[in-house]
Amino acid sequence: MGATRTESDSLGAREVPAEAYYGIQTLRATENFPVSGLTSSPHLLRAYALLKLACARTNVALGVLDARRGTAVEQAAKELAEGRFADQLVVDVFQAGAGTSYHMNVNEVLANRALEILGEPRGKYDVVSPNDHVNRGQSTNDTYPTAAQVATLLAFAELVPAVQVLSASLRAKGVEFAGAPKAGRTHLKDAMPVTLGQEFDAYATSLERIVELLPPVLHGLAEIPLGGSAVGSGINSAPGYRTKSVQALASLTGLPLRPARDPFETMQSRWPLGAASGWMRSLAQELVRIANDLRLLSSGPATGFDEIRLPEIQPGSSIMPAKVNPSAAECLNQVAFHVIGADLATSLAVQAGQLEINVMMPIATFEVLFSAKILTRYLPVFARTCVDGIQPNLPALERYLLASTALATILTPKLGYLKVAEVIHESARTGTPVKSLLVSKGLLSEAEAESMLGKAALLALTRPVP
Repeated sequence: MGATRTESDSLGAREVPAEAYYGIQTLRATENFPVSGLTSSPHLLRAYALLKLACARTNVALGVLDARRGTAVEQAAKELAEGRFADQLVVDVFQAGAGTSYHMNVNEVLANRALEILGEPRGKYDVVSPNDHVNRGQSTNDTYPTAAQVATLLAFAELVPAVQVLSASLRAKGVEFAGAPKAGRTHLKDAMPVTLGQEFDAYATSLERIVELLPPVLHGLAEIPLGGSAVGSGINSAPGYRTKSVQALASLTGLPLRPARDPFETMQSRWPLGAASGWMRSLAQELVRIANDLRLLSSGPATGFDEIRLPEIQPGSSIMPAKVNPSAAECLNQVAFHVIGADLATSLAVQAGQLEINVMMPIATFEVLFSAKILTRYLPVFARTCVDGIQPNLPALERYLLASTALATILTPKLGYLKVAEVIHESARTGTPVKSLLVSKGLLSEAEAESMLGKAALLALTRPVP
């Protein structure tokens, strides 16, 4: 250990690295919780820094923090929000309950940077204290969930465009493939025809519908507990602080933040994070379904459907030459599986609140922000490396379409359900095409069979009935 400075807290004195902006409470946390090596999201860091900036301004305006200290804390918070000193936020994502360790990490970094701005040595907390000045009128109980919700809003502002990139790619393929009729499948068995374009349009629609469900989630996240202090009562904060601090944070973030209608409820319940996680779970479920369909439709080429060809982005086997796998879709599956699993962890954390606080906030916050991160990063990549380059295998589409016994369904109004079923079973038993059997049995003339089961008729079948 190099040069150190001595700091003290209620548990005693410790030596802290002299060059560190964090202090003794952060040091204890790094020793107590060396769990994953993962540190919190940049979105959480930015949200917390802007929160501290808003609170410092509010406290100065209300006369409970002197302008000299307040200005120094404001400058430090601005710098932290811009990403400076991010390497000083060293507390593991698995930490003490409620996020106290991370909160104090933020407070200590801001206090020591403010001291530096004032020309004072780090650790001189009688001049700028992490608790008495940076944290004036605040508690982990109100600031951590506020920062978590603001961070989620910031993350979702990036995630939604990423979802829209993928839905736009799928929609473009829907247009491109609109004239490609194919056999439909239900229960993985032959069903009535669709077009390849309709399948891709449906994928795009499902993602668009998920995005349409987001506004109520964002509305819930924007109602924040800032100003509630320890339990919701606002203890040790100045009159007017709750409203003014929320207004200041809304101005700094550009988000439609509003004070909690019931500050005690927003201390107890973390349902906004649960709702955010649940929304991503729904998104992930659709992504799994789409990825699985693409893998199935591209299976083969000799032993699968081989109805579409995915872009070949990397070799698929270390032993089988020229084998190419649906690697991008497989990666999308894994991303989505993690999001679904993270939602379970978040759900457990959200329901674990007890009385006036939920102490499991750190894990819920981490899972929500990490899920948003991996979705945001990968969905546009998947659109580019997979969806945009998909090509139809038109011969295979036509072959399956014309061979499908399900086409006989259109004959039931003319011939009746049982007679058509008899013909279909005979076709399956003998290998004779349904169309040929109908003519040979005298059930339809050749002209009638062509008008009902010919290519033009089959394409017409894919058009939705008004």
